[in-house]
Order: sequence, then C-alpha cells, then structure tokens
Amino acid sequence: MKKLFLVIVIAILVLSACASFGAKVQTGPLQTLRLPMGFIPNVQYAPFYVAVERGYFAEAGFEIEFDYSFETDGVALVGAGELPFAVVSGEQVLLARAQEIPVVYVAAWFQDYPVAVVAKKSSGITTAQDLVGREIGLPGLFGANYIGLRAMLGEVGITEEEVELDSIGFNQIEALNADQDDAVVVYVNNEPIQLEAQGVEINVFPVADYVQLAANGLISNEHTLLDDPEMVRAFIGAFLRGLEDTIADPDAAYEISKDFVVGLAEADEGVQRQVLARSIELWRADVLGVSDPAAWENMQNVLLGMGLLNEALDLNAAYSNEFLPAN
Repeated sequence: MKKLFLVIVIAILVLSACASFGAKVQTGPLQTLRLPMGFIPNVQYAPFYVAVERGYFAEAGFEIEFDYSFETDGVALVGAGELPFAVVSGEQVLLARAQEIPVVYVAAWFQDYPVAVVAKKSSGITTAQDLVGREIGLPGLFGANYIGLRAMLGEVGITEEEVELDSIGFNQIEALNADQDDAVVVYVNNEPIQLEAQGVEINVFPVADYVQLAANGLISNEHTLLDDPEMVRAFIGAFLRGLEDTIADPDAAYEISKDFVVGLAEADEGVQRQVLARSIELWRADVLGVSDPAAWENMQNVLLGMGLLNEALDLNAAYSNEFLPAN
C-alpha cells in the first residue's frame, strides 16, 4: 500500500509540473512545425533547444524544424498563414499590421529590448548625450538595431540629423576595433561580451535603460488563434517550460545547446556562457511570457515618431496574453 501511495504521489507531482505551463500529453503522431528564428543558430536560443531536447514540444504534439532565415521572412510566412509561429521582434509586428498583415504577438520572450550602443572608453563618450556629432555604425537603417537606436536618441533629445549613421552590415566589432566609427549599435547580450573578452574597454548604453519597448517573442496569426487556440496554448506552454528550465539551470541548457549550434563545443566557452547569462537577465520576469502594455505603447510612439507608422494601430489586436498558461 505504501508503494502504491508513493507511485500515485509521484504521478501527481509530474502532472502538476506539466500543467504549470499548460503541457498536454501527446498520444497521436507529431505535427511537424517549421519555426523561423530570425538569426543564425546561437546559444541565445537555448530555451527552444531545451524544450526540444527534454521533449516538451513533443509532449505538446510538435516536432520542431528550426529555420534560421531573416526575421521578415517569418513575419510574411506567418501572416500569410503558411506557418503558425515565428520568433520576431516587437517592432516587426506593428510594421506588419500597418500593412494589414494579420500577425499577433502571443508570448514575450525578451522582457528588455536587447539593443545597445557601445563606444570605446577612449572615445570620450560617457553618456548618450555625447553621441551628438559622432559617427555611429549599425547594420543598416532597418530592424531592431535601427529602431532601438532611434528610440534611445529620442529619449535623450537627439535627432537623427545630429549624428552620422554608417551602415556597416553585421561588422560592429571590427568597425569599433578599427576606429571606423565612434560607436556601434549592437545586441547587449553579444558584442559587448566579445569586445570585453578581447580586452577592449567600452561604455555600454542599453536601450532598455532609457525606454521599455516590446522585444523578441513568439507571433502567430489571427486565423490560427481563432481556429486552433488550444494548439497555440500548447506550443507556448512547451516553449515556456524550456525558458523556465534554462533560467533555472543555465549549465544544463548550455550543454544541450551544443547539439544544436555547430561549433559551440569548440567556441570560447567563457564568452558563450556569458552570452547565455546576459540573455537570461533579459528574459526574467515575475510571470514568463507576459507582454507589457506600456512597452507596446512606447514602441508604437517610436515608430510614429520615425514616420514608419502613419497612424496609431489597435494595440489590443497586435498582442495578446490570452494564450499564456493559467497560473
């Protein structure tokens, strides 16, 4: 009788753990989903790798195929209903909806916008206001780097005309090291860590220190949300289990990522572990997955100010917390 009681208790605990993020037990064949990631394979995607490796997506009914195409490709495919989900930054959702592409942001991954401006300490740039008259390198006048820079400049009262922007592609580290630019726009959880590992003394100005913006997360589309809300909840729940595990045990998540990121096992482990640790700081939240309404208001205001939106959108249609697991 004691053994039977113990088995029942263990079973209840396992089911409770699954229920915390809305997991379901899969009994039929898995649904293969191609998931656009918006970037190359990277340790920053550890929550997704953990969710695959530990069977969370499989338990929810999915077999995941990672697609490392450009972010805008994912937006178009999900908006057209060809794919149900993609990993996308917040500004892309509003820009898409302005073009009547019916994507909806359904789960926040990054709670802080990950873009930052970096300058060498020797440049004399010690505050964001010191960027006036300086040359700033960035991949181009598009995407999160550009949006984040404009948002930060706007918060400190600097217009784009008061700086010189240099489109350099994804060569920020090389450009700063060569003093090609006075400052560069980067992801705060990547290039600053690499520069410091090279012995470069830098000042870092995270956009999130100046304004809260809607950052990277999961999108779906209006038709999928209407036709199959339980599938959406199951997918989000599986991802959030991976995210929770990664935050709780970064070492295990790092080891799992080696099976998904070619070359990670041979990379500078100290640097890559710092990348993951800094990323985790951007993901933490009292409740994982929740979108902050103020962050969406701020993002819309930035896009309106830049002229990338002609009019305000219905933000309640652009994002939703409805499909997150019940707490």
